[in-house]
This record gives sequence, C-alpha cells and structure tokens, in this order.
Amino acid sequence: MIQYKAKKRKKSEGVRMNEKKPAVGILTLGCKVNQYESEAAAEELRRRGYTVLPPEERCGAYIINTCAVTAEAARKSRQMIRRLRSRSPGAFVIVTGCLAQTSPDELAAIAGVDAVIGNTKKLAAIDELDRLVARGRSAAAFSDVPAFGVNTFEPMAISAFSRTRVYVKIEDGCENRCSYCIIPDARGPVRSKQQDAALEEIAGLVRGGAREVVLTGIEVASYGRDLGDTSLEELLCAADALPEVRRYGVRIRLGSLEPSLLRPGFIEKISRLSSVAPHFHISLQSGCSRTLAAMRRKYNADRAMKVLDDLRAAIPGVQFTCDVIVGFPGETEEDFAETLDFMRRARFLAAHVFPYSPRRGTPAAVMPGQIPEPEKHRRAAVLSDLERGIRKEVLDDAVNNSPMTSVLFETFDGATAVGHTGSFIEVRVPATENPHGRLLPVRLTGPAEDPSFEYGSVCLGKMIEEENR
Repeated sequence: MIQYKAKKRKKSEGVRMNEKKPAVGILTLGCKVNQYESEAAAEELRRRGYTVLPPEERCGAYIINTCAVTAEAARKSRQMIRRLRSRSPGAFVIVTGCLAQTSPDELAAIAGVDAVIGNTKKLAAIDELDRLVARGRSAAAFSDVPAFGVNTFEPMAISAFSRTRVYVKIEDGCENRCSYCIIPDARGPVRSKQQDAALEEIAGLVRGGAREVVLTGIEVASYGRDLGDTSLEELLCAADALPEVRRYGVRIRLGSLEPSLLRPGFIEKISRLSSVAPHFHISLQSGCSRTLAAMRRKYNADRAMKVLDDLRAAIPGVQFTCDVIVGFPGETEEDFAETLDFMRRARFLAAHVFPYSPRRGTPAAVMPGQIPEPEKHRRAAVLSDLERGIRKEVLDDAVNNSPMTSVLFETFDGATAVGHTGSFIEVRVPATENPHGRLLPVRLTGPAEDPSFEYGSVCLGKMIEEENR
C-alpha cells in the first residue's frame, strides 16, 4: 500500500507533489453506468502506475464520480467532496460524473476541488491527475465540461472485476426528455459501443471468471440506434452465441428498460436465448396513465401491463423489478390509488420507490400542484409496505411452483452463502465451503423476513449437493 502525504497548501501557493505517484481513491455515487466507468478508470490508473485504494482510506488523490438524478443524490455528491477533502486536506480532488456535467461552476467553487471533468470524456480525469502530479495544483479549479457534440461513444473497457456480477457499458445517453429528468442534459444523446468491441469485452470477462454479465447504459434498449447496423436484440443473439458464454453457462442480464421499447418482436427473439436472465428491471415510474402523460413517458399503464404479460407468456419463471416515483406534481389520491392497483396486479419482485425530487431546469419543477414533502414520503411508505407484502407472495409462489433453480453465489461469511437466481431472487443457504463465483443447483425452501435487507425479505434455500450427501 502506498502511503502518500501531501504538504498542506496555503491559499496563495500551489503544492508540488514528490516524484512518487499518490494513492487514488475513487468514490462512486449513482447508477451502474457510473460504477462501470469507475472500474474502467481504476484499471487505467493502475496501468499508469497508480495504486487504487478504497475511498474511505486516506489517499493522496480522489476521483469523485457524482450523480445528479435527484436533489438528494446531488446533495450527497457535494457532501462527499467536502468530507474527503476534510479527511485528506492535501489531497488532489477531481470531480466528474453527472453533477459535474450539469453544475460545473458550483462544484469548481467548492474549496479544495482541483478539477471538474464532465461526462463527455471521463477518462480525461486521469490525464488531469497526471498533470496535477507533474506540475502541482493551480489557484483555481480546472474545468473541462464541453457540451455534447460529436455523437461518439467514449472508448473504455474493463478486463478485470471485483464483483461476481460484472457490468459492461454498451450505451450512453438518452433522448426521451421526460418532464422530471435532468439526465439528457447530463449524459447527452444516445451513443453505442461498437458490437464487436462489446462482444470482445464480454468474452474476455468470461474467460477471466465472470459468470454473469449485466449490459448497462442510460437507455439500454436504445442500443445501436446511432450505429444503424445493429440493435440490442442482435447484440444479445451474438453474445448468446459466443463460445465462452455457451461453455460456462453464463447469464446475460439487462439493465433498466423502458416499457415502450419492449416490443413483441424483441420479446420473441430474446425468449429463445438461453443466456438471457429471466429478469427485467422496468423503468415504470407510475402505474397511472394520467401521471405517465404528465411525465412525458411514451406509454400508458395498459401498455406497461401488456409488456409484463407478454414477457410472462414468453419466458417461464420471469420476474420483474421496477422504479416508481410517487408524489409527482398534480398526482391526486385517485392517481396514487391507480398506481397501487397497478402494483398489486403487476406483482413485481421488488420496487425502488422514490419520492418525486424536483430538478432545476426541468418542466416538472415548475408544474402546478407540487406535493408537500410529508405527503410524498407518506405515499412512498404506503407503496413500500405494499411492495414488501407482494414480494413475500412472489417468493412463496417461487418456492411452491419452481423450487429447483441455480444460484450464482456472491458472498460467504463462513456459515451462510448468498447469491441470486437468474430471476434475481436473493437466496441464502447454509454452507460449509465458500461457493463464491459458482453457479450451483439449489432448492428454495421459503421466504424469510429480514429488516436489514433493502426489499424486506429474502429466500432461504439448500444446496442440492449438500442434501444428497
């Protein structure tokens, strides 16, 4: 471990670093895309001779990958900048990510920030760190946040991973312009990784031991729209045919999908692919058609329900998770009741429930009928309670109707192994040996309440090989 101490700077002078490169901590906030980009940055840092440490350790430099999707995410991003700077006063601080793209001047004004790098070329954060190490810091923060112009995907890839489930970023950007969302400003238009590059990255990760690959992006279903010669279903078909994927029985899991893009032809194609995990995260946002129209979503509640029905008809044992916003401007009690009814009928395995968060510059932020914060949080609590009850019913059904399954194990504490099924049910089994990274047959035995678990309950199980001994 590299220990690095930097001289505390005075306001009037910069600080030059010694010849040894500082240890770097990368703090990642927000989505799976940010997590992937931070992994790619960590690889590039190591390639250039830096040591990458957990961000909670004292480091000589920090790269903070921010989120701007909600006001709370933006607040946490600013808070972490100040916290890390306070912990290591002499450290270099480089800020990137979505908040850097949308609010560069605000971040550059925070004491101790040395550089603000936007989402157009994230790996430029490392170039700036090289410059800081070589020349020392300037009096004012350096800012490189150009507007989205050239419609190209920033080249980046990972060859190693620290998690059992690995992410491959295949797409960036979104053009939907939902009334509540700032992400099109933070991420720009749709840009896709070349199919050959994506397949090469997947194959390399599988050869390195990955047994589940999550294809991620800002709007995954839009993959290939800018390329003209491919699409998400074509990429999935090509990935399914990879010898590495076939040999090891690898799961290909999809990131968040908008219902309007899940058309019958797409569903029919992917239903035939053995590698595609029978789980879909649906970017629902509301179960009320009137609210969806106000959000400028491209579907109504009936269309969203048909997508779920079509997937269930095509893929046995499929499960769904979703995102839901409550307390959107103008949402009445009747509208909220429609969302509750939709959730009862949809029977999601889990739901991420968010109180509406106004984002400056979006149409929804100035809409009439803004809901008071206490009421938004009340509705979130009501929906979360309903979701937990539905989840237990879904798990009961899985245990009663399809108890024999396979689990990819991710953690082991010496007595209990934890992993997920292909349908994304979290399973805990007693184990005497560490099964980390292995796909093993399991018999589900029943759900168990666990207040520490994010969604309220998990499923218990037993190793088939243990039962047969």
